[in-house]
Amino acid sequence: MASSHPRVLAIVLAGGEGKRLMPLTAHRAKPAVPFGGIYRLVDFALSNIINSHYLHVIVLTQYKSHSLDRHIAKTWRMSALLGNFVSSVPAQQRVGKHWYLGSADAVYQCLNILDDERPDIVVVVGADHVYRMDFSQMVDAHVSSGARATVAAIRQPIALADQFGVIEVDPDDPTRIRDFLEKPTSPVGLPDSPTEVLASMGNYVFDADALVEAVTADSADPDSRHDMGGDIVPAFVAEGTAGVYDFIRNDVPGTTDRDRAYWRDVGTIDAYFEANTDLIAVEPVFNLYNDEWPLHTGYTGLPPAKFVHAGAGRLGHAADSIVSPGVLVSGATVAGSILSPGAHMHSWATVTDSVVMDNVQVHRHAQVHRAILDKNVVVGERARVGVDHDQDRARGFTVTSSGITVVPKGTVIA
Repeated sequence: MASSHPRVLAIVLAGGEGKRLMPLTAHRAKPAVPFGGIYRLVDFALSNIINSHYLHVIVLTQYKSHSLDRHIAKTWRMSALLGNFVSSVPAQQRVGKHWYLGSADAVYQCLNILDDERPDIVVVVGADHVYRMDFSQMVDAHVSSGARATVAAIRQPIALADQFGVIEVDPDDPTRIRDFLEKPTSPVGLPDSPTEVLASMGNYVFDADALVEAVTADSADPDSRHDMGGDIVPAFVAEGTAGVYDFIRNDVPGTTDRDRAYWRDVGTIDAYFEANTDLIAVEPVFNLYNDEWPLHTGYTGLPPAKFVHAGAGRLGHAADSIVSPGVLVSGATVAGSILSPGAHMHSWATVTDSVVMDNVQVHRHAQVHRAILDKNVVVGERARVGVDHDQDRARGFTVTSSGITVVPKGTVIA
């Protein structure tokens, strides 16, 4: 059982393949996908952990992990003098000739780290959600409750319950889980809000000894999927020791009523695109500019963004957009878009409602609309992207049902 001042180890699950985000995950792990101009998805989980003052962190990686490992190594460097660290841990086949079979197996294969660190509490979080959260408040609630496992949950409309893992609480004690339901079609609403349910956020707090017992038992179960949400949490629910932490209770410094309890799973292209556009409203639903709970990342040494040419019909400008360091808007028109470092928009080009990643070149008179351009894409002079979907598909580009065109990394469009 944890003490009143527990020793905490944080584990970030960053080994997901991210198939639904293809082609953005064709050459990188899902947590390494760029987001919001200067960030990568993993930066949100790590910023929350570090801002919560938990400074012993391991990141479990697996698929296409090079860019993720490099980003963590270059960006997330802690004070070795004080014994703090953020460390990438690849799949090592410590218990057999196989990679991680699931998130629970990933933790099981790395129990040697728990032996080394000897934590009282283990915080386990996903690496591909966009949100702010003070995990220390969740840990305090977990310790006070006496639960052996606690699941973070966010309120969602009951009509959307079939899209989530849903937590059914004990009516006599809403902090306890009575049942854990996977995408239910007829769930029970919350005691204090019958039109809402609690959906799992994929973030957990465990007593360390309980976690070790649970993943060890799970590893010996041939019928298990070895998944934290699908197998480990239900085991705690079955023994009556699982608690729930309602995200609405989390009070992050600097948040407003508008962005309080914001959380997005960016598991699909459409969700990824929408989460990016959440950033650019006049009063954004997710505020990047909260300096009381900063989002850390690794861009340094880049020049300021630059806007040039102001002649008739050739005005370099951007409206309702995020423009990162190193961007050059040269006589181009940009609206409702995210421009990442090193992107260059040339004269008479038009970029609207798009996500433009690092070092993209959009040449003269080109048009880009409702598109995601991955790193190092070159849009040639007078080329069009996102304007004619049949043409986009003929080029082999992904076009979602909502009309978002995705151009893979390094593509040159003549």
